[in-house]
Amino acid sequence: MNDSSRKSTRQRGRVHTVAAAIALSCAAISAVAPAQAAPDYQPGGPVEATYHAAGPHPVAKRAGTDCCSSTGDAWDIWYPADLGASGTRHPVITWGDGTWAHPREYDFLLSHLASWGFVVIAPDLTNTGSGTQMLDGVNFLTQQNSDPNSEFYGKIDTSAVATMGHSQGGLGALNAAAHSNGLVKTTVTLEMPGQGLCDSMPPGVLDLNSCHVPTGQISNSVLLVSGTADPITSADSPSGNAMQDVYNALPASIPKARAALINASHNDIQGQPGCTNFGCNDGVDGYLGYVTAWLLDRLTGDSQAHSVFVSGTGEFQHNAHWSDQQSNIN
Repeated sequence: MNDSSRKSTRQRGRVHTVAAAIALSCAAISAVAPAQAAPDYQPGGPVEATYHAAGPHPVAKRAGTDCCSSTGDAWDIWYPADLGASGTRHPVITWGDGTWAHPREYDFLLSHLASWGFVVIAPDLTNTGSGTQMLDGVNFLTQQNSDPNSEFYGKIDTSAVATMGHSQGGLGALNAAAHSNGLVKTTVTLEMPGQGLCDSMPPGVLDLNSCHVPTGQISNSVLLVSGTADPITSADSPSGNAMQDVYNALPASIPKARAALINASHNDIQGQPGCTNFGCNDGVDGYLGYVTAWLLDRLTGDSQAHSVFVSGTGEFQHNAHWSDQQSNIN
């Protein structure tokens, strides 16, 4: 085989890999299978168990009744039903959906976070990679916090903001952080696509400018979460580990951590809590404890939550449900 034939074969292989990953992603998000019972998940450590359990707050939800983002998208909002009890001001999580997904598909996860005291806002938008609408969500809640006629009046901690998203929404979470002028205090990405796959998305699925996150502009802490059975997160990555590539590209000066949930595929995060669609192996349970702990640490200063991420000694570093852990946190 000559050089040009080898090059052509490699290019075809890359196209086929990316095409297969896109096809899997699209099928996983759009095709719905019968709901499965939640797996009998057992947390791998006492701190994970604490935050895997539902929090102390009853949860309320406003679905599609609030409007609008800068592109006309309605908001879904999950929040503590006892909003503002005892003078509490609640931190904010602004959420980004995966490609062709809707906020309702993450209801179990986002309700869980609200039970721990967060106000979670999500645009009903299937293309969140730019992060623009996620920042719009923060602006909306800031306005509500200042409006005497709003149930959120005086009950939002506008200084404690996280961006968080699944797949394309993970890109949006990083992009929003990079363009927030310091407003965002922490970011969590869940099953974010690898760079090669992102660049190969067909027109209309993703603004390709969203693929090139200005990581050097991010000054807040970042948690990168992937799954060992997810073909999307490492598809066509230069190193074969897309989350390591992003971790390395983030400034060394910011607190950051990454890990892969064992056996999780691309859509386990949409579990209710067990699998309800394709591209899901176990459901959402494995994510709940440490994602919640990270957000409580970074937005409320919870010292127990902080302890699990400490490099070398933290529970997160030695949990049998996780692999490929890396952290620079003291």
